[in-house]
Parts: sequence; structure tokens; C-alpha cells
Amino acid sequence: MLVSLKELMKDAEKGGYAVGAFNVSNLESLMAIMQAAEETGCGVILNYAEVHAPFLSMEQAALIMLDAAKKAKVPVCVHLDHGSSMESCIQAIRLGFTSVMLDASAEDYETNVRETKEIVRLAHSVGVTVEAELGHIFSSDMGLAESPKEAETLESFDSAEDVYTDPATAKDFVERTGVDVLAIAFGTTHGIYTKKPKLDLERITKIKEAIDIPFVMHGGSGLSKEEFQTAIRNGIRKINYYTYMTLAGGRAVKEALDQKSPDENIFFHDIPMIAMEAMKENVKEAIQVFGMEV
Repeated sequence: MLVSLKELMKDAEKGGYAVGAFNVSNLESLMAIMQAAEETGCGVILNYAEVHAPFLSMEQAALIMLDAAKKAKVPVCVHLDHGSSMESCIQAIRLGFTSVMLDASAEDYETNVRETKEIVRLAHSVGVTVEAELGHIFSSDMGLAESPKEAETLESFDSAEDVYTDPATAKDFVERTGVDVLAIAFGTTHGIYTKKPKLDLERITKIKEAIDIPFVMHGGSGLSKEEFQTAIRNGIRKINYYTYMTLAGGRAVKEALDQKSPDENIFFHDIPMIAMEAMKENVKEAIQVFGMEV
């Protein structure tokens, strides 16, 4: 069933768990996520990120994501991840997305406040949930042209306070914008980890003491089960997950092809299904960790 992010977050807050938000970059990734959700009986968030537009346009994504969500036996939110502009968020709302994220975290603080407040006003008028980001999430290699050439680490900046979310600032931001959920920075990294991140998991607790709304973890791939679950206990309720899911699909395809003899036929229609099955199993494992299963 198609639901808003707010509905999923309400249940997650009550149950003390996090909901997985998995990026849809093609039909096979959507199939993997939905089959994993149905098999585990857990609600999920279908993310569409504009960085995946070369593979799948927002219009194409809306058609297949909304159809899958409406037919699902579990609650499913269709979410715009890292919306790059007000126009992108408005487009997603018009297409039927039940949640949008305006990522103005790279702008100056007052611009982030002003733009987020306006998107909140527009989205709330039609029952759409809004996510925003405060702080800086590090980036590493994601296999995309838009990725930075060198991975970012804490050492790339003058101090942690330059990049990690400040509790007092987060309180001011939420009060002034009315945003529903907030993506916070505490040391995680988008993409493949090149070195172990320096996490400040206690910062989540400090922000939670300042503002009692659901928090989002971006760049969570590669963390240990214990780190994920500590973050959840401290207040994380939505976890974005993509890199290691799609890596699982790629590695499964490579392994299958490596087992073929040079003169053996390879049918293309088999390749996406190999990837889909591997991604499904990876998503199921993530859902179980996020649900605080041991």
C-alpha cells in the first residue's frame, strides 16, 4: 500500500526501529526491493535519486515505483532523494511521490532554511512529507561520473564542527522550517568506504534531546550491525541504503559470468535476474538489521 513517509516514521518511532530507504535505479532494483519487503513483511521506502537519471528518468521511475507501492501488501513510501532544486521537488509531488527531500545543505544556512520552509509549505498542503539535510555527509567512490575524484574524510575539513550537525542549529532549523524528518551528519560516508569512518554516534542522542523528530542516516553502507543498531537506538529512523546493494548485484553477475566457458552462450535476459536475486538477499539482510533483529 502506498503511504507517506510520515506514516512509516510514526510506526518506527513507536517501535524503536529504522525503515530502509533503497534507491531504485532500474526495474530489477525495484523488483529486488519489493520482493525483499514482501518476504520480510516489512515496510520500505523507495528512493529515487536524480543522480540516476541517466539510467531512469523521474517520470519513468514514478510509473513503476507508484504501481509497485500501490500493489504491495506492506506499506511503501515513494520518496525523492536529494532533490537538487525546488523545481525537482515540485515535479516529484505532481508525479505522485508521497515524500520529497530538498537537499540545500550545500547552500548557506539561511538559504537552506528559506528554501526548506517553502517546500514544506507546498508539500504539506497536499499531504506530502518533507526531509531536509543539515551538515555535510562525506562522499566516496560510487561508480558514477558525478562522484568526487578523491574520497572525503574528516581530515578533509578543519574540524568535526565544520561538517557534523550541531544540536542547537538543528533545533533552530526544525522550528523555523517545520520539516518532518532531518538527515543529520555524524561521520557516515556516501559510497564505498576507503577507510573506516570516525562516527560520533552520541551526537545523534544530543540532537534528539534538542528536537524530537525522526532522523535520517545517509551514507550508511559498510557500517557494522552494531553501529547501525546503536544509531537506531539513539534516534535514527530512516536509513538510506544503495551502494552495497548494487555491488551485490554486480558481483553476482561477475561470478556467474566467470563460471562460463569461453564458448558457452550467455543470454542477456539472464543477467539482470542474477543481479536481482543477489540484491534481494542483500536488502533482506539490511531490513533485518534495521528492524533491530539479532
